[in-house]
Amino acid sequence: MPNEQEYRHLNRCIELAREALAAGDEPFGSVLVDGRGDMLAEDRNRIAEGDATRHPEFELARWAAAHMNPAERAAATVFTSGEHCPMCAAAHAWVGLGRIVYASSAAQLMDWLEDMGVEAPPVRPLPIQQIAPAVRVEGPVAGLDEQVRALHRSRHAGRG
Repeated sequence: MPNEQEYRHLNRCIELAREALAAGDEPFGSVLVDGRGDMLAEDRNRIAEGDATRHPEFELARWAAAHMNPAERAAATVFTSGEHCPMCAAAHAWVGLGRIVYASSAAQLMDWLEDMGVEAPPVRPLPIQQIAPAVRVEGPVAGLDEQVRALHRSRHAGRG
């Protein structure tokens, strides 16, 4: 169960997901927090610009590799609106980032998309720990997951 500070970070992720949605993108947002709990970087999904790898978790892994030493990366946490996809989980592990806390799981997202009649993504969503077994993972977070679900419903309203 996240503490008060962690809820603030998760709520920021949901705000970033809303920003992505408002920009015509899939609703995902993430923040990178150092070992003291200070936010270092944030991003939102940007795949609508034509590059399907522009996930916020991937961008934060690249930012961490460029700006943090290995010990700082290991002590860091990535908070995110949705569980990392396999590409992002791999980037997270290769860069040596620490814990991941997500508001909604990949399994939830797949169920939501199926319920809405939306085609599955081109890459099978797998639990993070199947890709990066050493990464500590926490989520989903009850209540926040429903906020993320509402964003996806809004994104796909009228489709399917």
